[in-house]
Amino acid sequence: MNDDLTWRSEIAVIEWLIILAILVILAIVGTVVTRQTLKALRKWNGQPSETVTTSESWHTQSIKTVFGLLVTTPDGLSEEDVNNRLVKYGPNRLPEPRTRGPLVRFFYQFHNVLIYVLMAASAVTAMLGHWVDTSVILAVVLLNALIGFVQEGKAENALRAIRQMLSPNAMVMRDGRQMTVLAEQLLPGDIVLLQSGDKVPADLRMFRVKGLQIQESVLTGESMAVEKITDPVVQEAVIGDRRCMAYSGTIVTHGQGAGVVVATGTQTEIGRISTLVSEVESVTTPLLRQMAQFSRWLTVAILGIAIVTFAFGSLVRDYAAAEMFLAAVSLAVAAIPEGLPAIMTITLAIGVQRMARRNAIIRRLPAVETLGSVSVICSDKTGTLTRNEMTVRTIATAENLFELGGTGYDPHGAISLSNSDVLPEESPLLLDAVRAAVLCNDASLEQRNDEWLVHGDPMEGAL
Repeated sequence: MNDDLTWRSEIAVIEWLIILAILVILAIVGTVVTRQTLKALRKWNGQPSETVTTSESWHTQSIKTVFGLLVTTPDGLSEEDVNNRLVKYGPNRLPEPRTRGPLVRFFYQFHNVLIYVLMAASAVTAMLGHWVDTSVILAVVLLNALIGFVQEGKAENALRAIRQMLSPNAMVMRDGRQMTVLAEQLLPGDIVLLQSGDKVPADLRMFRVKGLQIQESVLTGESMAVEKITDPVVQEAVIGDRRCMAYSGTIVTHGQGAGVVVATGTQTEIGRISTLVSEVESVTTPLLRQMAQFSRWLTVAILGIAIVTFAFGSLVRDYAAAEMFLAAVSLAVAAIPEGLPAIMTITLAIGVQRMARRNAIIRRLPAVETLGSVSVICSDKTGTLTRNEMTVRTIATAENLFELGGTGYDPHGAISLSNSDVLPEESPLLLDAVRAAVLCNDASLEQRNDEWLVHGDPMEGAL
């Protein structure tokens, strides 16, 4: 009778060992399949590969040579040329950042060592018939995935809304007629007309300028606007010294000009930078690195303790092997912190909401840990962090020194002389100075949502 019970116990232990081995194999296979599935889904949802190409040295060419190379004239392209070049060059827009589709984004929420352990634990508890524990573990895993999925979706929508704000129009010459087209419809050889306040829609070789000044800080970091010319420059000139060129994404602050499109889309300087940035390898945050290391050590520790418990009870205390195996599995399941992923996710989500109230958009939850730890931001050009508003404080004439009130571009304030308010009509010289400031001016003011905005040079806006 005892031999029969011993034999049955040994059979039960072998069965449980087989089940455990199957679970380990399934976990390994599941990890591999998950990674391959994510790769396939990324490829399915991804963008075609792009290559970085170098632009020609347009800044060294004469205007006549540029027109000849691009087969165009100051009257612009014909309708037939536009259709043919659209097929050859494609639209003038930067590729959308490579984002994960909804399905990939959802599966990525499970790509974590601790989540793998939790799913294995739920499988073991299900085999043991502990359905309540199984339901709780699966609910925690699913809740963690849903929170991360929803938060990343909100961030993607916010970034997409911002990108839609960056779609300007362009004034062009086509078939000898001036017209307005979408910037993405520009093609190499198009003639673009620029004026104060415009955003340069593509890389241009300027052939006509009239007091044209362009703010190129997005490319060079220099806060001062650059005055443009039409003469070619030397081959070795850096971007900031290529004064005969106007680059996509820069802002016209003063004057007028006309240029021929020499590069669009990813071929522009800003497109080349965008391509290089997209190839930068992403690094994980300190919190995720610590959690991954903690998960690995915790898994090894739990499995080690379970094995020691099973061996001690079976070999030292002479307990039945089947009972000790169940005890070891129960100990391993109980030691896994099922709530840790959910607590971490909820904590990060609360941090993201607090940052959102401060107008900080965070794309992925773990980023709030590092961004929220920032106490000092260092910049080599403090001017880029100012309000970029100018205010006229004094007007000096041959006779008097007038003081002006008001702040920013809000057209409200007073003109005073010796602490007494005066009207421009009372001083002919003051009236002439104010009239000159208004007439010799390309800027314009606009009131939007109780805020005054300037279009053009900040100094002319202040005048």
